[in-house]
Amino acid sequence: MRKILFILFCVSLGFISLSCEKLFDKEDPDELTGDQSPMSEVGTTVSSYDDFAGVSGFSAVVTSLEDGVSSYSASAKVTNTLLKNIVANFPGVTINGDDVTITGMKVQQTKEGIKSLTGPGAGILVKYDSNVGDTYPIGDTGKERKVVSKTGIDDYPYGFFLIKTIQVEMEPLDMKSGGVEKYTFVANHRFGLVGVKIDFDDGTDVTFPIYSSTEN
Repeated sequence: MRKILFILFCVSLGFISLSCEKLFDKEDPDELTGDQSPMSEVGTTVSSYDDFAGVSGFSAVVTSLEDGVSSYSASAKVTNTLLKNIVANFPGVTINGDDVTITGMKVQQTKEGIKSLTGPGAGILVKYDSNVGDTYPIGDTGKERKVVSKTGIDDYPYGFFLIKTIQVEMEPLDMKSGGVEKYTFVANHRFGLVGVKIDFDDGTDVTFPIYSSTEN
């Protein structure tokens, strides 16, 4: 009888230990792990179409990499007044007529995903192994980004390819959203962030393709 009780005690202790281990090992939704991505290295460039939706000459480059965090500088000519107003309050943005520049934009990129470290919207943009319904907290705003699509098939046009994507939505953080209803970040485990879609409250939308000189 004592042997049976001892065995039951050991089994129960095992289940308790396993449950505690899972509890304490639960992944932090705001933490990005994994090996550093080559896309984060100094000299990596990012571009879009030459002239699209009132934005032309967009280019960005990683100017520094410290402790796994990349610093970007970017520039573009923006004739679309609505888009210019949207980016006007972003940290590090300078607007001179139609010339828009951004400096000191901090981003962490690993093989696991992408995390923004600049401004009130700081937080995970995407984790490639996430599933539909997963959420990522946005700084101290109380809002979240949410995974809304992950098809698992090559159905998203990207240059000359069709690729698998994961799509993450967020609502504007500011009540004065400039007519924006939501943003959607489109990402791929190999090519990183491949597009940003902006849905406006008048029912229209625009998607900016993003191309990087390096890949995971």
